[in-house]
Amino acid sequence: MYAKLETRTFLAMLLGVSFAFVLLMKPFFGPIFWAVAIALIFHPVERLLERRLGERPNINALITLLLCMVIVVLPVLGLGAALIAEGMNLYQKIQSGEIRPGEYIDQINQSFPAIQALLAQFDIDIGELRDRAVSAFLGGSQFLAKQALDIGQNTFRFFLMLALMIYLAFFLIRDGQKLVDLMIRALPLGDERERLLFAKFAEVTRATVKGNLLIAIIQGALGGIIFWILGITGALLWGVVMAVVSLLPAVGATIVWVPVAVYLTAIGEMVPAIILTAYGMIVIGLADNLLRPILVGRDTKLPDYLVLLSTLGGIAMFGINGFVMGPLVAALFMAFWGIFIREFGHQQDHDEIESRKVEAEADTRAGE
Repeated sequence: MYAKLETRTFLAMLLGVSFAFVLLMKPFFGPIFWAVAIALIFHPVERLLERRLGERPNINALITLLLCMVIVVLPVLGLGAALIAEGMNLYQKIQSGEIRPGEYIDQINQSFPAIQALLAQFDIDIGELRDRAVSAFLGGSQFLAKQALDIGQNTFRFFLMLALMIYLAFFLIRDGQKLVDLMIRALPLGDERERLLFAKFAEVTRATVKGNLLIAIIQGALGGIIFWILGITGALLWGVVMAVVSLLPAVGATIVWVPVAVYLTAIGEMVPAIILTAYGMIVIGLADNLLRPILVGRDTKLPDYLVLLSTLGGIAMFGINGFVMGPLVAALFMAFWGIFIREFGHQQDHDEIESRKVEAEADTRAGE
């Protein structure tokens, strides 16, 4: 009796201390998560260096991390700085009246009166829709301006988090396999289940970060290039916006280039409109359809609608980290239920078969 009380007390205190530790780490969730993602994505590089250079953990981890800095971190920082500068410039032009989003919508409405008639059939007021679109446009540019101001005011915190992410990534690259083995020993889920879940975690994280992010960069670059060629204002900004929205399946970059093509048609710029439409459908659209199976594959085994919902839910819950966290939670949800159905479903079928055997034997004896 006393031994059971000791065990329950220990487990209660273990859960309490673990919960307190999670709360303690909560302010550093972003750096920790991205350090884990970096370690997972560049783990094959570290293994390759280990085969080539031998058992030199510190050197191999350092070379891997430097490679990550050159390929990923520095370009992302440069792109982020350019995006913020473009957003500030766009916000200033809107504030000064140089750019008037409402006039663009009015122009489309005047050139395509059928749109207003179609919306009227569904009791949609074009004026209210216009005001909402303008507010959303202003809100987006104001958000970018606010982010630039926040980063400027919190430069020290930003670089502290960046340094923490790089520092953690080094140790996770070096000791990641040992930590996984330790967690498998500690968690009471069964080693086979734990290895399956960790494999799914690594699989989805790699697929989402490496594949989807690379596809987003390619689509954003393709969109920014055609906007720049056609002389559309803020080509870099719209390219980055297309990269972000391309993370959403079934929606993607079309919600950016299609309205621009419609506006070009409305103001009589038919040749640029046709070029943008053809380029968007053939080049930008096919880039996703061709590259996603190659770069992402079918490792996540999630339908597009679930990826869309989990991505939106993840962004709402976790912020920008949600485009990875959302599909990751959905994939783990599917993995847990897959394990449950495979193991406990078979057990239930086995119990039913045994029950039927017992009933059949009882009926046979009764007949005799």
